Amino acid sequence: MREKHVFLCHEIEKRLRIGESYDILRHDITVAGKKGTLYFIDGFAKDSILNKLEEYFVTAATPEECIRNIPYIEVDVTDDVDVLISGILSGQSVLIVEGVDSAALMDTREYPSRSIKEPENDRVLRGPREGFTETLVFNTALIRRRIRDPMLTMSIHTVGKKSRTDIVVAYIKGIADDKLVRKLETKIDLIETDALSMGQQSLEECLVKGAKWNPFPKTRYTERPDAAAAMLVEGSVIVMCDCYPAAMILPTSIFDFLQESDDFYFPPLVGTYLRLTRMLVFALALFLTPTWYLLISNRDWLPPGLKFILVGEPAAVPVLIQLLLAEFAIDGLKLASLNTPSMLNSSFSVVGALILGDFAVQTGWFSAEVILYMAVVAIANFTQQSYELGYACKFMRIISLIATGIFGIYGYAAVFMFTILLIASNKTVDGMRRYLYPLIPFNARALKHVFIKDK
Repeated sequence: MREKHVFLCHEIEKRLRIGESYDILRHDITVAGKKGTLYFIDGFAKDSILNKLEEYFVTAATPEECIRNIPYIEVDVTDDVDVLISGILSGQSVLIVEGVDSAALMDTREYPSRSIKEPENDRVLRGPREGFTETLVFNTALIRRRIRDPMLTMSIHTVGKKSRTDIVVAYIKGIADDKLVRKLETKIDLIETDALSMGQQSLEECLVKGAKWNPFPKTRYTERPDAAAAMLVEGSVIVMCDCYPAAMILPTSIFDFLQESDDFYFPPLVGTYLRLTRMLVFALALFLTPTWYLLISNRDWLPPGLKFILVGEPAAVPVLIQLLLAEFAIDGLKLASLNTPSMLNSSFSVVGALILGDFAVQTGWFSAEVILYMAVVAIANFTQQSYELGYACKFMRIISLIATGIFGIYGYAAVFMFTILLIASNKTVDGMRRYLYPLIPFNARALKHVFIKDK
C-alpha cells in the first residue's frame, strides 16, 4: 500500500483535476527538509498569510511538528479526503508533507466582498447604516456584535451535492422554540438537491412544501442586522445562506410584514402613526380600485355626497379594461426601469409615466379618474417593503376586478373571502406562532402590539 501522503496527493489531484482549472493551484515547497505540497484556490487564499507560513515551514524541526504545531489560529489536522477536498473548494488551503499521514487544513481564505452599507430597499430615517453582504461570516459577525449572549447559537449546515452551500441557523437557546429549531435543522439536513441555484429562494422552496400557487409570502426577509438581532431576542429563528445578502426570519406571520425597522427608531406616538398609516395604505392598495369600480357600476348605491367619484367623461375603452391595462403598464414601467442605467432611471420613470398618462387621457382611451386611482395604488404598493406581499396584493386586486366586472357584488365578496382563505391556509414553517398569529391562536397583548408601538 502506498504511503498515506502519496495517497492523499493522488486523490486530491485526481478529483480536483489539477491542471485543468487555472485557479486550482498546486505549490511545491520544502517543509523541514522534506517535500511538501500546498493546494489552494487562487483568489481565495490570502497571499500574506501563506508567505508567512512558508517561512515557518522551512524552519520547522520535523515534518510532524510542522503539521501539528502550525502557528495559525484556524488549523485542522485530518486524513479524510472528502473533508480536504471540501475545504479546498470552500477556499481553505491544504498542506501535505512527505512522510506524514495527516494533512493540515488551514483557513487562509479571504472572500471577495463588497462593503457593508445600508440596503437599498430597507432604509431607515434613523438607525445604523449597515446591511448584510454576500459573505456569511461577515453577516454572523454583525449579529454577534449586537447580541453578546453565550446562548446565541449559530449552527452550520451544508446543502447541495455540487454547490455545498453553507447555511447557518441562528437562535438564542432558551428563548427560541426548541421544536422549531430541531424541525428546521432536520429539514435542512434532509434536503436533496444538486445546488441552491437561487440562494435563499431555493432554500425556502425546499423548506416549505406545497401551496406553490398561493401568492402570499411564506417567509419574511431582512437585509438589516439590527432587525435580525431584534427578532432573535424576541424568539425568532434566523436562517442565513452563503452568497445571499439577506436573512430569513422564522416563523413568519402576515402581521410581521406590516412592521418595519423605522417604527422602532421613533417615539411610540410617531412609530404607531407610521404603522397605522402603512396598514391603511396597504388596505387601499388591495381594495381601492375594485371598490371604486363596484360603486361606479352601481350608481344608484351612491349618496349625493359621493357622486364626485363617478367618471366625468367616458373614454373609448371600458373602465374595467382601462384598470387592467393600467396594472400591466405599471409593471412594464417597473421592468423597464430595472433595465435602465442608474443615471437615467429616475428621469425615465417620471417622464415615461407622465407621457403615457397624459397621452392616454388626451387620446380618449383612458379616463382621468382611472389614471388618478391607479397612481394612488402604485404609490401605495411602494409603501410595502416585501415585494412578495406587494405582488400578492396586486394579483388579488386583479382577480377582484375581473370577478366584480363579471359577477358584480357577488364576485367582489367572493374574492374578499377567497383572499382571507388564502392567507389563513398559507403554508410556512410553523413554530409557536402561525401565519395568522396573534389572531389565531389569539393573543390579545401581542395583537395590540401589532397596531400600537408602546416601547
